Amino acid sequence: MTIRNLACVVGARPNFMKMAPLLRALAAYPRLRPVLIHTGQHYDENLSDVFFEDLGMKRPEICLEVGSGKHGEQTARILERVEAVLEQGPPGGGRYDRLIVVGDVNSTMAAALAATKLGIPIAHVEAGLRSFDRTMPEEINRIVTDAISDLLLVSEPAGLENLRREGHPESQLHLVGNVMIDTLLHLLPKAQARDTLARHGLRPGDYGVVTLHRPSNVDRPEVLGPLLDVLREASDDLRLVFPIHPRTRQRLQRFGLMDRLHGNGLAPMAPLGYLDFLALTSQARLIVTDSGGLQEESTALGVPCLTMRANTERPITVELGTSTLIGNDAEALQTRLREVLAGTYKRGERPALWDGRAAERIAAILDREAA
Repeated sequence: MTIRNLACVVGARPNFMKMAPLLRALAAYPRLRPVLIHTGQHYDENLSDVFFEDLGMKRPEICLEVGSGKHGEQTARILERVEAVLEQGPPGGGRYDRLIVVGDVNSTMAAALAATKLGIPIAHVEAGLRSFDRTMPEEINRIVTDAISDLLLVSEPAGLENLRREGHPESQLHLVGNVMIDTLLHLLPKAQARDTLARHGLRPGDYGVVTLHRPSNVDRPEVLGPLLDVLREASDDLRLVFPIHPRTRQRLQRFGLMDRLHGNGLAPMAPLGYLDFLALTSQARLIVTDSGGLQEESTALGVPCLTMRANTERPITVELGTSTLIGNDAEALQTRLREVLAGTYKRGERPALWDGRAAERIAAILDREAA
C-alpha cells in the first residue's frame, strides 16, 4: 500500500475548528498520513493551546512559531519556514504528496505559495468564498489560494459559481459542506453540558452575545462609540455578554470608552475557549458579531445574527440563514435588535450539506485520489 503524506497547515484560531474534523475523518483511511503543521500565526494560551484541548485535536508534529506582525512580515516568515518544512519532507522520511489548507488567514495563502513553488498540489478547504471587497486582507488570501489550488472544496453553492466564473474546471470543484459545522455539531452536547451559563449567571434564551474586532467597527471612536451606546440601551431589556478580543480592548482603552461597558446589562468578559463560547452562543437569544465563522454557526444553530459588516463572503447565511448585514450603522443595529426582541425577526434554515459530515466527504475525495 502506497502511503500519501498530507501536509495539513493551521495558523490561527479559525483554522483549528476547520482542521479538527478533517483529521478525525482522515484517520479512517490508512494510506493517508496527515502531518499537522502549526505556523504559530496565533500562539498564546487563549488563542491556540486551549483550542487543541477543547477540540480534542492532536498536537502538531511541527510548530513554526512565526508570531504576529504586519501582513508582509508575517506572510514572509510563514512562506520561508513552511518552504523549509516542505523541502525537508515529513517525519519518518519521504515527501509530501499534497498540502491541505483551510480558510483564509495569512498562513493559508503563504503555505499555498510555498507548496506551489515546490510542485506540491494544494487542496483548499472552504474554497470559493468571496466578499468582493479587496480591502479585506482575507479576500486577497482567498483569491490567491484558490488560484494556485487544484482541489477546491466548497462549503456553499455561491462558492462554486465564483470559482467557475474565475475559470476553474469542473474537475477541480467539489461541494462538500461546511467543516466548521462538523465541529459545532460534534461538540455541541459537550459544550451545553458545561456549567458556563451558571458561572456567568445566565439562563438559556435570556441573553445575547456580542463580538466585535474588525477595523471597520473598532478602529474609529466615532463608529465604536455609537455602537456601544445602542448595545447599552438594548441591554436594559436583554443582558448582553461581550467577550472582548484583545485588539478591541486596546481600542476601547485608547479611545476612553471602557466605561461604556459597565452598568446596565452589558457584561464584558475575557475571551473564552471554544467549548465555553459555544455553550454561550448556542443558547443565546441573539448574536451581534463581525465574525465570519459566527455567521455560519448562528445559521446552523438557528440563532438570530446581526452581522456588523457591509458585505459577506458567506451569502447563504443571509439568503437562507439567520444573518442580516448591518454594516457599522448604529441606527440599523437598533432597529434589528428591536425586531429580535419583539419576535418579528426572520427564522432562517440550515443549508444543505451543513450536516456534520463535510470532513468525511473531503477525506473520501482524498482517498479516491490516492487510489
